[in-house]
Amino acid sequence: MNDKVFVPPIKIQGIKTKLVPLIKKNICMESNSIWIEPFMGSGVVGFNVEPHKAIFADTNPYIIEFYNQIKNDKITPYSARTYLENEGKLLEKYDDKHYYLVRTRFNNEHDPLDFLFLNRSCFNGMIRFNKNYEFNVPYGHKPKRFAKAYITKIVNQIEHVSYLIKNNSWEFICQPFEETISMAKNNDFIYCDPPYIGRHVDYYDSWNEDAEKKLYAALTKSKVKYMLSTWDHNDYRKNDYIESVWYNCEKITQEHFYHVGAKEENRNPVIEALLINYKTDEKQNKIVIENKQLSFFNNDSA
Repeated sequence: MNDKVFVPPIKIQGIKTKLVPLIKKNICMESNSIWIEPFMGSGVVGFNVEPHKAIFADTNPYIIEFYNQIKNDKITPYSARTYLENEGKLLEKYDDKHYYLVRTRFNNEHDPLDFLFLNRSCFNGMIRFNKNYEFNVPYGHKPKRFAKAYITKIVNQIEHVSYLIKNNSWEFICQPFEETISMAKNNDFIYCDPPYIGRHVDYYDSWNEDAEKKLYAALTKSKVKYMLSTWDHNDYRKNDYIESVWYNCEKITQEHFYHVGAKEENRNPVIEALLINYKTDEKQNKIVIENKQLSFFNNDSA
């Protein structure tokens, strides 16, 4: 298993980059399983698992459209570089005026490359929308943000995603999580990374107790193996929903530090939890990622 974690071109607060190794270690799926993500977000988990077949879904249409344009060759490494070089020069020259010009343009036209620009130049890499579904994150105040090396980094990320999409059977769909989960069959595997209930999140939709319970009900009804990311506790409180809603799941934990607060004193470590509806046995089972497919073996035959 490759321990190097690929970071995708769209950044999202709460991205699971540092948790990818733990998640991959505890996945239980077969070579012909379909990987299903009802909350795609950045896509960092699925992009690193590299399943042969996958359904990536989200209620944020701009994330889905961005990756569909890569899939359909409307966004290429070359077109992304050209765009970012041009917009980067304008940002350096006009500073916040150009950022807000692009933000207004995006809210009117919804160009996926404008979405990428805003995501990479807004404050703290946040994705947040107002009640009218307009992107409203303020400027990050870095006029020289799009230096040559930074553009190359983003372009390489797009190139890698393009390679993965073209060499696998992946779908990108904008729809509610209930519809995505209902698509699962037989030995498919569902990975869920919903907004963390009880914690501050900047997500396209709000999340509350009712949504948490509906997610549990949908996953239970699907009758397939699933894994869910959530938070377990921090120094001040715990996630009571693990016991009240997810009480019949196995729990795997790991400490993680989120850099999401504007002030350093507001940035605290949190214990992450992976909730699974199957048992893991490291002595008998292992996950092998080979030829860009997931294969599930018994150690006696491997």
